[in-house]
Amino acid sequence: MNERPGPLFVLVLEDDAVLRDRVLVPKLRQFGFEVVTTGRAAEMREALGKRLPDIVLLDVGLPDGDGFELARQLRADHSHIGVVMLTGHSGSANLVRGLSEGADAYLSKPVEIDVLVATLYSVARRLGPSAQVDGATWRLSADEWFLLSPAGGRVKLSKAERRLLDALMKQPNEVILRESLIAALTDDVTAFDPHRLESLIHRLRRKVLAALGEPLPLDAVHGTGYVLAI
Repeated sequence: MNERPGPLFVLVLEDDAVLRDRVLVPKLRQFGFEVVTTGRAAEMREALGKRLPDIVLLDVGLPDGDGFELARQLRADHSHIGVVMLTGHSGSANLVRGLSEGADAYLSKPVEIDVLVATLYSVARRLGPSAQVDGATWRLSADEWFLLSPAGGRVKLSKAERRLLDALMKQPNEVILRESLIAALTDDVTAFDPHRLESLIHRLRRKVLAALGEPLPLDAVHGTGYVLAI
């Protein structure tokens, strides 16, 4: 991963020109990524010779190559580059093959842009240092009405979002039971619909991603609760 300040540099290899040029490129640039595109494997190799990206967003079905083979080559030749496969080849067998060949993540088309953006940032965090300020972390402002990111961004919070994050930040990096989070949101736990918690978290994730261009590291733990990884 390039150890330099600035936006993540993503090389997009996608032979569908409409998807590539009208959807992926403008949306990724809207979220602050630096993007270079190619439509063929040969063009990707030429682009790699000029400048190595942080992450390659790779299709499987290409007119002059096989995406699985390209993922294997990228992992062998440039182990520090992230590889995210975005393909119409869904199914567990293709997923397993993609990850086995060297991809860091495997997404099926169509994909929601916020899921793609969150995946790119997740891969970037695993592969190298982030651009965040030393020692900084996700936190609430002094008045607790703003969420502050490690890079210094801020998001205005609703009353419910404030209560939710306050409860999560009291026990960072630990699984918080759904019941405990619901208790932080209401005085009448029995009358509270648990689906409201899921909706609140879903909206908060999208809100943070749209405002800051980076995902909130808030993950669900199946059947148990949520953890804020800060």
